[in-house]
Amino acid sequence: MLRVVLAEDAVLLRAGLVELLSRVGHEVTAAVRDAAELARAVDADRPDVVITDVRMPPAFRDEGLRTALELRARHRELPVLVLSQYVAGAYAARLFLGGPPDQGGLGYLLKDRVGEVAEFLDALDRVAGGGTVIDPEVVRVLLWEQSAAKPLLRLTPREREVLALMAQGLNNQAIARRLTVTEASVVKHSGNIFMKLDLDPAEGNRRVLAVLAYLRGHLDADRPAGEPTAR
Repeated sequence: MLRVVLAEDAVLLRAGLVELLSRVGHEVTAAVRDAAELARAVDADRPDVVITDVRMPPAFRDEGLRTALELRARHRELPVLVLSQYVAGAYAARLFLGGPPDQGGLGYLLKDRVGEVAEFLDALDRVAGGGTVIDPEVVRVLLWEQSAAKPLLRLTPREREVLALMAQGLNNQAIARRLTVTEASVVKHSGNIFMKLDLDPAEGNRRVLAVLAYLRGHLDADRPAGEPTAR
């Protein structure tokens, strides 16, 4: 059982998440509608994991994301799963670059993923357990859009597939099953990825660093000149 603080301004989605989480045995200690209430709830009763929307009252910009980062700074090991309506590389980058690269317990999912109940609950469990989860649709867009970071151009199509699955929090065995290849092949591709992205083997968790390597290229993707890519 997980103790969860939930922040979501949409009444129906908030109620649906509370019902879903309660049905599978988790305890929602607080279900709030804005970032200020989220901060108070977490500070008052440290949960096992936080689920928060990116955009919440009053301005409906990035209040939830900013509060999640502030809470992570105050409560270093607090797992946070962020929900977004948008495929926005800037949001994902800010979340994952907001702390030490080897500090796990972070997830970024599109709200559509909530409808895939088993997948959503699995992501929640992995984040609560210290894992890293990025929505596969966000990964797909970040990997293939024209503004991708230059180091990614060194990767082969198969290496990009492996990196995308790494970003979803899968281990080598799970990646091998997904791609129908041997685990040894995944290890080889992973080594190539680390080498091509110039990742130091001694520098923290290289799988997380590999994910961050392409997220860095999207920190400025969400500027006033244009909205995030809508779903």
